[in-house]
Amino acid sequence: MLECVINVSEGRRTGVVQQIAACAGDHLLDVHSDGGHHRSVVTLAGPDVEARAFAVVAEAVRVLDLRGHQGVHPRLGVADVVPFVPLMGATIDGAVAARDRFASRVARELDVPCFLYGDDRPLPSVRRLAFTSLAPDFGPAEPHASAGACCVGARDVLVAYNVWLEPSVPPDVARSIAAALRGPAVRTLALVMGDGSTQVSCNLVDPMSVGPAFVYDAVASRGPVQRAELVGLVPRAVVDALPPARWAELDLDPSRTIEARLAQAGLDGGSPQ
Repeated sequence: MLECVINVSEGRRTGVVQQIAACAGDHLLDVHSDGGHHRSVVTLAGPDVEARAFAVVAEAVRVLDLRGHQGVHPRLGVADVVPFVPLMGATIDGAVAARDRFASRVARELDVPCFLYGDDRPLPSVRRLAFTSLAPDFGPAEPHASAGACCVGARDVLVAYNVWLEPSVPPDVARSIAAALRGPAVRTLALVMGDGSTQVSCNLVDPMSVGPAFVYDAVASRGPVQRAELVGLVPRAVVDALPPARWAELDLDPSRTIEARLAQAGLDGGSPQ
């Protein structure tokens, strides 16, 4: 089974986000929206995940227009990032094959250029080089007029995690904290919201070695923390590795794990809950 974690460039119009996410059908596991980022993360999984992911992306391309988009998170398109992730005995090779089929279909049927990313080409490099020294792997050489481009990836499970700093923390401090934490196991950005508040936005690419508690504590040691925010879902092993007394502080809960949502949807071999 593969998981697909689609990042859509719409985080403010709840009805539109729900309309897009509904295209995942019974494969939908979670939706997380952020108005400051102007971005939503739609998580789906199941035996027909490629077709359901295509339906989500096609609806995003149909109803969203990047030309009017204003948000603090970097983006190349309305269906900005579409990674395929192996779960439950699936392999990274299977995720790569799904990635390539999906990107080819999006380019062919939606006329949206697609860039591939994975172990051999990380997503930050694609963002930095797209349409300059890096041409799309599939589709037109120029961005779609309203939909931009799509980054389609194959990767292992990661944890998207934000640490919000107190309003008194200036942006340059947030940037220095993000730079200090950045490394092979954690990718970071310092983002400044429209109201001037700041956050350290992280992708924990090896969450069993560098997890939410490590990042939270590392940020807190360098500046006052307001709160933590889990984006999407987290592997149950990451939650179980931490003392339950810290779960609330770290914005973690067993009900927000990949395993719990698969069980709830009846995709773990059991009946829907």
